[in-house]
Amino acid sequence: MKKTRLARRYVTMFLNHVGGSSLKPVEELAAVKAIMDKSPETRGFFAGPQFSTEEKKAALDFLKDKAGLSEGTCQFLRFLADEDALGLMDEISVQAGALYLERARVAKATVIAPVEVPEPAMKRLKAALDRITGKNIELKFVKDTSLLGGVLVKVGSTMFDGSLKGQLRLLKEELVKG
Repeated sequence: MKKTRLARRYVTMFLNHVGGSSLKPVEELAAVKAIMDKSPETRGFFAGPQFSTEEKKAALDFLKDKAGLSEGTCQFLRFLADEDALGLMDEISVQAGALYLERARVAKATVIAPVEVPEPAMKRLKAALDRITGKNIELKFVKDTSLLGGVLVKVGSTMFDGSLKGQLRLLKEELVKG
């Protein structure tokens, strides 16, 4: 929990500095994380205490040129090196994506259905979710043949259950209540 809070603080500072309305800095942080994920040696170099801050900064400058990172992102990574916080790159990348979506008023939703949902129905569903949440919803479809009919929609931690099974459960509860 402490790592997540610290990562969020760093990311807030970063997005305020580079202009959090653009997706590019968030993508650049994700690219750095991907580079670290590909190689345990690279992760160890940046996250471990074996190398000096100056050596890490020199490597970041090299990485800037090779990965095409912006100066703002590179400055942030140098700051993380000064703070000995490059080991938080996983949390920082996740928090950067979440904070960007929050600021851009975008939410991701998953539509779960037993069959492919037609495009017009997906558009109507998206419009309804946009209206309900007050955010721009990005829909992702998942096919689940275990559902008998209807759809389940997950937006963040909220679940909208329009499945046949869910409706039958509600009907049963109403009948039991009398």
